[in-house]
Amino acid sequence: MRLRNITGSREVIADSKWCMETPRDMAGKWREYFGNDHPVYVEIGMGKGRFLMDNARACPGINYIGIEKYSSVLLRGIQKLEEEPLDNVALIRMEAEYITEVFDEAEIDRVYLNFSDPWPKDRHAKRRLPSREFLSRYERILKPGSVVEFKTDNRDLFDFAVTEANGSGWEMPVCTYDLHADPELMQDNIMTEYEERFSSIGNPICKYVICRPDRRV
Repeated sequence: MRLRNITGSREVIADSKWCMETPRDMAGKWREYFGNDHPVYVEIGMGKGRFLMDNARACPGINYIGIEKYSSVLLRGIQKLEEEPLDNVALIRMEAEYITEVFDEAEIDRVYLNFSDPWPKDRHAKRRLPSREFLSRYERILKPGSVVEFKTDNRDLFDFAVTEANGSGWEMPVCTYDLHADPELMQDNIMTEYEERFSSIGNPICKYVICRPDRRV
């Protein structure tokens, strides 16, 4: 999907108190940043921020960090926070591969991946956020026993993600190919913009929850 560039979006992001650009000096300091010892959850590829901010409102005892590489998309998240400030939210503009530089080992309690770019060409498989290359990064920043939650309507990407997780030693307590048909899983489900759009036209939503292996990287 080609994203429309919004003139001045980089300048707005640079001036925003809600957002940082690849803050490598923050590794190990996120609880200090939020001023508490609450769990820290990270959404990689947060888009316009609906999922992140709905969670932050529902769970004020959790700190949420949204990561997005596209300035034009991240701008909407900043605008939402200006309209409704949330003290338990921070935003980062950066490429996902730098997460081990901005988060310390075992600093994060949960990672969300929602409707990630499928990178359909085989030569781009390592760029997919549920790939084993990224799983090794998540394993480093997550506490032992913490989880990654992944949702998508792309069946090919989901099949790839399941194979990658199983082949990397992660446990998978939740795996469904039709999330919205499962009343138990839907009880606490918070939808993203894409989830609402795709489910409304009948696309099944796939979801897994995988647990960090009990080992050090």
